[in-house]
Amino acid sequence: MGLVNSQLIRRNCDDGSLSLWPEVGESARHATTEVEQMEFETVLYDVADHVATVTLNRPQALNSFTQQMCDEFSEIWKRVREDDDIHVVVLRAAGDRAFCTGVDVKDGIDIHDNVWSQRDPGEQLSPKLNQVWKPVVCAVHGMAAGGAFYWINESDIVICSDDASFFDPHVTYGMTSALEPIGLARRIPLGEVLRWALLGNDERMSPKRALEIGLVSEVVTRDRLWDRAAELAAQIAAKPAVAIQGTVRAIWESLDSTRSQALRQGLSYTQLGNPIGKAQVDRASVGRKWEMR
Repeated sequence: MGLVNSQLIRRNCDDGSLSLWPEVGESARHATTEVEQMEFETVLYDVADHVATVTLNRPQALNSFTQQMCDEFSEIWKRVREDDDIHVVVLRAAGDRAFCTGVDVKDGIDIHDNVWSQRDPGEQLSPKLNQVWKPVVCAVHGMAAGGAFYWINESDIVICSDDASFFDPHVTYGMTSALEPIGLARRIPLGEVLRWALLGNDERMSPKRALEIGLVSEVVTRDRLWDRAAELAAQIAAKPAVAIQGTVRAIWESLDSTRSQALRQGLSYTQLGNPIGKAQVDRASVGRKWEMR
């Protein structure tokens, strides 16, 4: 994937500096201090302090996704992508039992009659497939199964609660597990992906194991999960957005390139973003406190 200067442009700001942003309407650039809400039926969505919080909201169906949820996520990712007031996304789920158990087997999703016109639901659910370069902090609790990994695989920071469990039921029900493990193989060791996919319902990965192999970066108690995700998001949102988004894009796009190609393209991102981001930071006022992990 090349550097798309047609999508990213420099424009003059009122103070004479340059900004690297998509050309979107003024309504998408406004600064929001109060909570902004959008109405959806399968998710809850609000924006406050530069953080969009997206909550899967079908707890009665273990937050499984339907065609309606897929369509709503297409709209959500479009809004996140185009609204400059949004710097970070927190993705979480309502209810006590599950983050998401994949596709709703009762309602299902729309499948085109022509096999060559059929689409993977991940094209609507996955942030990076929707060109979202704003960091996604994913907070997982309870069961995370199968299609839940459309979100987990493409999140930038994944944390979970101590009651989380990760598994892939596809092969148990006679279905080939392909799309989710292909994405997961970019995050964790191949042997772990194969074990997760091939054992199906017979084994669930614990939070401890998920932490050991790097699927998650932190495990917290259930009552701390949402607060901790919000804390991480706030820390990221406080940094210059152009630096954060350029970093996310450079790292993810490098996965589709050879090492040499990725390094050459990565340099161009620093040349574009650094003059803008550095001008937004007073180095002398940057705090010297940090957390040890």
